Amino acid sequence: MNQKRIITVLAGSALLAGLLTGCRAESGIGKSEEPVNLTVWTYYNGEQLDAFNALVDSFNESVGKEKNIVVESSSQGSVNDLESNVMDAAEEKVGAADMPNIFSAYADTAYKLDQAGQVVDLSDYLTDEEKNEYIDAYLKEGDFSGDGSIKIFPVAKSTELLFLNKTDWDKFAEATGADESDLETVEDLVETSEKYYNWTDEQTEEPDDGKALFGRDAMANYMFVGARQLGGNLFEVKDGKMTLNFDKEIVRKLWDNYYVPYVKGYFAASGRFRSDDIKTGNILAYVGATSSATFFPTQVMTSDTESHDIELEVLTPPEFEGGKKVAVQQGAGMVVTKGSDEEIEASVEFLKYLTEPENNTSFSIGSGYLPVTQKANDMVEIRKGGTDLPKSMDKVLTKAVETVNNNELYTTPAFEGGQDARSVLEYSMSDLADADRKAVQERIDAGQTMEAATEEFLTGEYFDRWYEDTLTKLQTYEG
Repeated sequence: MNQKRIITVLAGSALLAGLLTGCRAESGIGKSEEPVNLTVWTYYNGEQLDAFNALVDSFNESVGKEKNIVVESSSQGSVNDLESNVMDAAEEKVGAADMPNIFSAYADTAYKLDQAGQVVDLSDYLTDEEKNEYIDAYLKEGDFSGDGSIKIFPVAKSTELLFLNKTDWDKFAEATGADESDLETVEDLVETSEKYYNWTDEQTEEPDDGKALFGRDAMANYMFVGARQLGGNLFEVKDGKMTLNFDKEIVRKLWDNYYVPYVKGYFAASGRFRSDDIKTGNILAYVGATSSATFFPTQVMTSDTESHDIELEVLTPPEFEGGKKVAVQQGAGMVVTKGSDEEIEASVEFLKYLTEPENNTSFSIGSGYLPVTQKANDMVEIRKGGTDLPKSMDKVLTKAVETVNNNELYTTPAFEGGQDARSVLEYSMSDLADADRKAVQERIDAGQTMEAATEEFLTGEYFDRWYEDTLTKLQTYEG
């Protein structure tokens, strides 16, 4: 089967810029007159794609020219588009392109292809010294069998932060005495969001028309990380099999701190992403990936003809009071697909180039992703990297590095059906909250009070029904 690989690079931190060792050196990349051509597929768009393509061009003009390697990069659109195209290529569907040499992938997609025997274990292509340069949690994401394998090469990572429209927050804070420290815990965030709803409600004569303060981009992250902070672990995975720990007490606390404030109008999610809701003024703050920082708006559009400039403030994400220090680690890594020795070795050369400190830092500044090595995951190193660091990105990377260094990093382990199980957690609570909030709003518009309109949704029995339904759905994915 003619398998070509596409390399999608999520810039990570500095991988030691060493030459390929042992068998790699003996194979003699670049000695043939014919170049080794590599294809890389990514899901990057906008500034992230520009930053990545600049690195591809730089590689081709330097290391690539020296070693006779030519890399061609292609954005496949969204993450879902990329996954679909990769799976079509792997299954050799009619009209599908050849498999790329390298592609960006999250663990679930990489796991599927690994089960089909199409993924290269890169552990033998790195020395122990080189492996130690990386943040350990990043390497472990691609160790599906627990034997030290590297099926996902980390090139760019992200965590979650709280992004705040400081300009409009300051007006609220001045009027009410609210402080940014009121956003440090999940419980305080809910309380402050209620205060903001009431304050905005008071600005009009219409009752119960307050505005939401907060939104979340990734509900599954909230469920997984929140449960870990509260001492639980929703999915225990061993040997590719999942055991479910859907602890009712923990899940109820997650419900009370998202579903309840959402139904009451304190939280919201109306645009495709929460940065869209910031732009329309529907919320003032959201928790989202560091890489979403490049999409944070510089203005709020209050109407078709009115807008005002806003300033970005970046805070660490709120954690459950008294809970464990846990933060999400996310961001697709690079997967190398089966091919000739020369293609695999050339792919590793390219990936190592991407994670050299200067290159990794350059990508981080341009994309909001984090470096993947121990050394580069430091603001002193990032600032002295020689790349112009805008004020807003300095804020983002400072808080991101702080979050990574001060927390246990969690990522969902891969298992059969893992992506579908994650989707249950992504949409089960949030979709219900959104539908019920619409019902509440209709009742308020018809003249009911907030208390009357929300009463049926805030009972223990209502939670129990949702819990049992969600539990049943998740149990289908247990091993």
